[in-house]
Amino acid sequence: MTTEARPGPRERLLETAAVLSYQQGVGVGIEALCRTAGVSKRSMYQLFDSKDELLATSLERGASAFAASLLPAADDARGHRERVLHVFERLEAQAGAPGFRGCRYLAVQIELKNPDHPASRVARQVKEGLAEFFRAEAVAGGAGSPDLLARQLILVFDGGSARAGIGADHLAGLMTPTVRTLLDAAGMH
Repeated sequence: MTTEARPGPRERLLETAAVLSYQQGVGVGIEALCRTAGVSKRSMYQLFDSKDELLATSLERGASAFAASLLPAADDARGHRERVLHVFERLEAQAGAPGFRGCRYLAVQIELKNPDHPASRVARQVKEGLAEFFRAEAVAGGAGSPDLLARQLILVFDGGSARAGIGADHLAGLMTPTVRTLLDAAGMH
């Protein structure tokens, strides 16, 4: 019989911040974070300078999982067009799952409204990484205006994610045809 060690207070705080900020928004209180994580406020402030730092660190920690949940593997042999479509297929699948509240990184930027907030900076970097993926695929796929196409794809991604996140729309069967139209118009293969 093996016994798993309980994660330490830092890990519990980071995981709790990820879950509660996604479910309740970035305005979730320190008391709720500490209570849910089973960590005293004093311990939290020994581990993190502020709630802002905790939130930013939590977002940073989740960035690679976010990318892995959407982007095709680097060695994925599909064409550039199919690699872009993969992202939107993944978004459609995620949006259909219970508890989906949209893109956590977009939500942070919208809620905070302050581009200099540490969590907002992390969220912006993550979103810029997704836009850069789209741009690189557009260049490699021969799109006529790869920068414009990348901006359009981010707009569709964020708009679809936000609408599904608030329950205003279902993405199944909507995202990929929309993206195909954009890819066709851009001449991407």
